[in-house]
Amino acid sequence: MNKRTYDVVVIGGGPAGMMASVSAAQQGAKVLLLEKGEVLGRKLMISGGGRCNVTNARELPELIENIPGNGRFLYSVFNLFNNRDIVRYFENLGIKLKEEDRGRMFPVSDKAKTVRDAMVNHMKELGVNIRLQSPVERLLFADGSVKGVRLISGEEITTKSVVIAAGGKSVPQSGSTGDAYPWAEEAGHTITPLFPSAVGLTSSDSWVKNNALQGLSLRNIEQTLYNPNGKKITSEEGDMIFTHFGISGPATFRSSRYVTPALKKFGCDTLKLTIDLYPQDSEQQLYERVEKEMEEEAGKTIKNLLKKWLPERMIPLMLEKVSVHPEINYHQLAKNALRQLVSLMKNFPVTINGTLPLQQATVTAGGVNVREIDPRTMQSKKMNGMFFAGEVMDVDAHTGGYNITVAFCTGYVAGYHAARMDTDQ
Repeated sequence: MNKRTYDVVVIGGGPAGMMASVSAAQQGAKVLLLEKGEVLGRKLMISGGGRCNVTNARELPELIENIPGNGRFLYSVFNLFNNRDIVRYFENLGIKLKEEDRGRMFPVSDKAKTVRDAMVNHMKELGVNIRLQSPVERLLFADGSVKGVRLISGEEITTKSVVIAAGGKSVPQSGSTGDAYPWAEEAGHTITPLFPSAVGLTSSDSWVKNNALQGLSLRNIEQTLYNPNGKKITSEEGDMIFTHFGISGPATFRSSRYVTPALKKFGCDTLKLTIDLYPQDSEQQLYERVEKEMEEEAGKTIKNLLKKWLPERMIPLMLEKVSVHPEINYHQLAKNALRQLVSLMKNFPVTINGTLPLQQATVTAGGVNVREIDPRTMQSKKMNGMFFAGEVMDVDAHTGGYNITVAFCTGYVAGYHAARMDTDQ
């Protein structure tokens, strides 16, 4: 069978792979993009609720802070291409962006298709050869270097540089099914344990089992996760929702990144998480506010007085936890009972016993060990001509445009250096 030859072969048509293709082609390389699915950018199309949160506008220190999985590894990457460059790239393609809460950047169109189509058109303008429904079987190596790629069809493609941007194992319907890990291992790489991030947390608390709060949303709360010794692991602000399995939502997604490692590290079955419904107030400040306002309407039942301070569905559960009858009035309420109620508003406990499975997570944590990747070029330290980009690496971020920033930026740097291999050396 005749072998086709390319300067750079990119495996994976997600954000990292598309940006790697653009970057390599801009350097004058003959580029082939291989995607095993029927369309490019499937994960891109569902990002940001279908609106495509293309990046986050925060400054570099905060950007790194929101990449808990080896964020410091990306300093060199961000020196070459960062969130500002992502904004500039899309605006140069004619896509106007807007900044929303917490620095999230979206296309003004509010349509992910706008972003995907613009990138695909740009790749075509640059001469990138895009091949869909072309799954890769393995990479071809010889003498410590990449020599080519073999497709499942048996076709072999010759190249000196391969960018692996095939994703992790989360959101498998987007095509991320862990295909690249065996290729990396064959080249001598270590795969750090995979675990779910940006995912719902499970609980066996009785109020979860009886669906007492299922579907209830809370806004602007703070969740704090503790280790078994009572030491805080993380505190995350934002919105959340109670579910049939436990809790979910943006604040929970950020907390979730720390659950699996903590359960493993401490060898425990559960962790304590607390929800602060009034993070802007200290417990004493909240107590004084609640006490003052309840005194003004002291004749009302406690269940009605609490409607100003708690979602109505939480009231029976909170009163049960402090052994207070819902029909008594304020004058009949013991002072220590009011303090206990306020304490619950600041520290509502949830017993966390795990997360939903990796396949239901938004982000894969773990992956190709970053110690085995050159942070300046994204090239493997184990195999010459092998580059990595995006979620396949042991790099993961919080939701809010941070993961896609990692994908675009590492993709750009990997593609750039894959195209310049001879020059760099």
